[in-house]
Amino acid sequence: MAVKEPITGFAVAVVREDGRWRCSPLDTAALAELDAAITELRKMRSTGAVFGLLAVDDEFFVIVRPSPTGVSLLLSDAAAALDYDIAADVLDLLRVEPPDEDDETVWPEGDLEILADLGMPGVELEVIVNEVDLYPDEQLQMIAQRCGFGDHFGKLLDEL
Repeated sequence: MAVKEPITGFAVAVVREDGRWRCSPLDTAALAELDAAITELRKMRSTGAVFGLLAVDDEFFVIVRPSPTGVSLLLSDAAAALDYDIAADVLDLLRVEPPDEDDETVWPEGDLEILADLGMPGVELEVIVNEVDLYPDEQLQMIAQRCGFGDHFGKLLDEL
């Protein structure tokens, strides 16, 4: 199941504290291992929102939002679990079976309301996820714009 080539993409931590946004890169291990992403995000102490945006191999994205009671997750394409360990880990944590290998349908799995408190209602997030002609970085940029940290996010991506 594991992809043998190096995984490309980016992992970004997003923090909102005292009404201000801050974006910083996560270690690239976060692209391959969900536990690595969760661990790194949990280390970021904040009284506000903390979440991770992971874009993997121009194929799919994952939003990871740890909380004291667990982790909220959104995987943009459940079928990615057939080829990527991190996507399989997301489905495993969500207790969702991966799709059949011959299923060509793209659908999200997880919490579409994951960013609702930050200005991104689930119905709008679902619209962005269903824009299958867009690359994951473009989808995440749209999410960042809608939530209000698009400039910070874009600047960080330019530096990566």
